[in-house]
Amino acid sequence: MRTAERQVSGSVLMRMLACLLPLLYDHGADAHPVSQGAMELQIEADRISVLATVSPEEVIIGANGNAGVQHSFARALREHGKYLLAHLHIIADGKRLQGQVAAGPDHIAGRPRYDIEYPLGTARPSSITLQEDVLREVEFAPGNPWEASYLVRISHGREPPLAGLLLTFRQPLGIECRWRNDILTAVYPVHSLPLLAFVQHGVLHILTGYDHLLFVGALVLAIRGLLDLIKVISAFTLAHSITLTLAALDIFRLTGQVVEPMIAASIVAVAAQNVLWPLHSRGWGRIVVAFFFGLFHGLGFAGGLLDAMSSMQGVPAAAAIASFSVGVELGQQIVVLPVFGALWLLRRQTSDAPRSIGLVQRYGSAAISLAGMFYLAAALRL
Repeated sequence: MRTAERQVSGSVLMRMLACLLPLLYDHGADAHPVSQGAMELQIEADRISVLATVSPEEVIIGANGNAGVQHSFARALREHGKYLLAHLHIIADGKRLQGQVAAGPDHIAGRPRYDIEYPLGTARPSSITLQEDVLREVEFAPGNPWEASYLVRISHGREPPLAGLLLTFRQPLGIECRWRNDILTAVYPVHSLPLLAFVQHGVLHILTGYDHLLFVGALVLAIRGLLDLIKVISAFTLAHSITLTLAALDIFRLTGQVVEPMIAASIVAVAAQNVLWPLHSRGWGRIVVAFFFGLFHGLGFAGGLLDAMSSMQGVPAAAAIASFSVGVELGQQIVVLPVFGALWLLRRQTSDAPRSIGLVQRYGSAAISLAGMFYLAAALRL
């Protein structure tokens, strides 16, 4: 009887965790939800071994998205190896390899780890491509699915490992191999520089992050001139750069329970200010608001990257963080400049420019505020 009760309790707990995880997990809740993990590839003469270290949220969310694995967290842990096997694709010289879960889960610092092996037979591939679509079938919000990304380290024989590579759904990882008498002598990333991958990841973090897009859009809608644009965006950039750096150095962090609702609230507050108190949406008051909320956005940026970089230290980690920050700024400008340019052209070419600009700002900000309320409800799980 007690065993049955424990099974039922475990099942209920599993479902509760699946529903509450985006709120409770320190780094997992954001409007562009990304689960971070790490992989080590060991390439040998007869096999490719993948040691995948995943986040607990990946296990729970993957189980929640698969109706066949909603029994208990322990069951989800055991089944997640098969899930990874189905969603991780390794292609050698154009042929997809068939793998098997060799071991797992075991745990490293509380994070589940799985060992998956892909036999090579007698083949010695000259090119290997890694692709993954982990969690893509699970929606955080309508039209906004989860995704996973992995920091990849490639080992082969006694040669120094190739580290700092990034694997995401949008960025497959290609590798070229050099063999000599069944011994792998060198591996090279194909069409991808490690630091460039982090720049691209930063750009995509903005362009697929609806919360940051909405906040920046609300800021720009109230801007009247180029000087205002420089001041407000500089304040926001300075603020999120400070907290991203502090989080990267493990000096200061906040849990997702605080960060994600504050990011959502920033959208509502700034957009509502544009509509209800337009005179206060410019000048030093707006600069202070942009800086204050920028501190929380920086912690949100950090939450989407640092778990995956836990195995990197020193100069490689600093370079990866700097590259990611550059990507964030590029993504931000991709949003800011077109919106500002469109408003500038509207002022120049419309005979009734003040009224037209006012309508755009009012209704655009109202729409952004409503979207912000949606994400605030998601963050709080009302």
